[in-house]
Amino acid sequence: MPIVKSNLHGAELLDTPLLNKSNAFTEAERDVLGLVGLLPPHVETLGEQVARAYEAYLNKDQDIERHIFLRALQDRNEVLFYHLISEHLSEMMPMIYTPVVGAACQQFSEIYRRARGLFISYPERHKIDDILENSPISKPEVIVVTDGERILGLGDQGAGGMGIPIGKLSLYTACGGIHPSTTLPILLDVGTNNKDLHKDPLYIGWRNERVIGQEYFDFVDMFVQAVKRKWPHILLQFEDFAQTHAGPILETYRDQLCTFNDDIQGTAAVTVGTLLAATKVKKGKLKDEIVVMFGAGSAGCGIAEQMVATMVQEGLSEADARSRFYMIDRHGLLHDDMKGLLPFQTKLLQPHDKVSSWASDSSGEISLLDAIKHAKATTLIGVSGQANTFTQDVIKAITENTSRPIVFPLSNPTSKIEAVPDDIMKWSDGKALIATGSPFDGVAQCNNSYIFPAMGLGILSVKAKHVSDAMFMAASEALSQHAPAIENPNGALLPPIGEAKAISKHIAFAVASQAIKDGHAKAVPDDKLQQLIDDKCWEPDYPVIES
Repeated sequence: MPIVKSNLHGAELLDTPLLNKSNAFTEAERDVLGLVGLLPPHVETLGEQVARAYEAYLNKDQDIERHIFLRALQDRNEVLFYHLISEHLSEMMPMIYTPVVGAACQQFSEIYRRARGLFISYPERHKIDDILENSPISKPEVIVVTDGERILGLGDQGAGGMGIPIGKLSLYTACGGIHPSTTLPILLDVGTNNKDLHKDPLYIGWRNERVIGQEYFDFVDMFVQAVKRKWPHILLQFEDFAQTHAGPILETYRDQLCTFNDDIQGTAAVTVGTLLAATKVKKGKLKDEIVVMFGAGSAGCGIAEQMVATMVQEGLSEADARSRFYMIDRHGLLHDDMKGLLPFQTKLLQPHDKVSSWASDSSGEISLLDAIKHAKATTLIGVSGQANTFTQDVIKAITENTSRPIVFPLSNPTSKIEAVPDDIMKWSDGKALIATGSPFDGVAQCNNSYIFPAMGLGILSVKAKHVSDAMFMAASEALSQHAPAIENPNGALLPPIGEAKAISKHIAFAVASQAIKDGHAKAVPDDKLQQLIDDKCWEPDYPVIES
């Protein structure tokens, strides 16, 4: 059992969630640490505390109340919180992250109880160095930061977006074993364009329209440079930025420090990993698929780009790989005769001459159904945030093109999903290979939590200096090897989320090995590498606390 030295005593110790053991403090600890009389006399085990907490959790009637209960427990006793969710990970992950975190972000000001992490607002931009000095985590190893503009499929939630970094970092610990004392959530508050928040008397954020243009990018740069000065070896994850900001920010800073964007790269990696599992079930290769991507924002294009790279790795030329993608946004199928496209979309356009005759109505826009029929698509991925858009006609059309259509409605929360799995199975006569973005019983949840905690574990274990695309590709391949459906035709395309921590170690090994190959970390023998990963993986058990 580890020993922790602390100069905290009495009520102050009980109010420190990383050290608080509540009724599990031993009699000896109570004597030394000034706790006698502050706790009931019975000394409890961690197991007894977990049983009580779980009973209290089950007594909550609504998901948002379960979320509030778990967040309060995290703020009171972190070891107990992580031990509880590690025992009930499949059940509780939806409560601490998607889909319930969406509602928690919408109600963040109303359910706000206690500060966690750092809020850096635009009016205080010249105090960023001081704000970092005030960090409750003195030596963070990983930061998740958002500006709250594109929270899941719910849009601009302003300061309420802080629920996302808090939830993500909880999964870094629960699924990846990253010690909670090294995780720091940050909210960049640049205002909000959500008028309802401006009117909300309880809203806790900066009541102002969003800062835009160069002033916005200058503010982000002030933040990044301050982080580099304070913590030059940090892993910095960008989360839920608008698509017009996410790509440029990633490209600007990916070579300056160890950083990635989970919406672009993490979503792509877990999706490609799940797709690789699906193609293994089909006894084929990813390069054999013809893909319609419904949603051509940063997430959809990020998925497509990693799929292109994987197809090239499998033997296609880049041009041949790109020709197999049909990207659809609100104006229909993207082609090279369109104006006003975003820079990251321009590499994924179809020639107008090839597709100009595909439109089924006079508008000239090529619909989802048009694209599936004419392209003879075999894979359909939804990242649109548009509910019920994978209709019966759409699913029947793709089923006519292949014996095992791959259909991934990935939008979340559940209210935004393109189609529910039961309908997809019914309309495809049971042939579809399905993964979703939100949890459904018996179906693989294409959840980033299979990837980003393992990325963090691998990166931090070898102290990688940068994050490469090849490291994400290594993560995808490692994940695909755990698909139950490869051995069992009735199995899911991803393992149960309850196995995430064990799988994270396997993926982390692949990520760390690739970091070494890429020259981003020092070489170590495989046995030493596995030991580094094992040593980095924290287990939620109480230490002995000494004064």
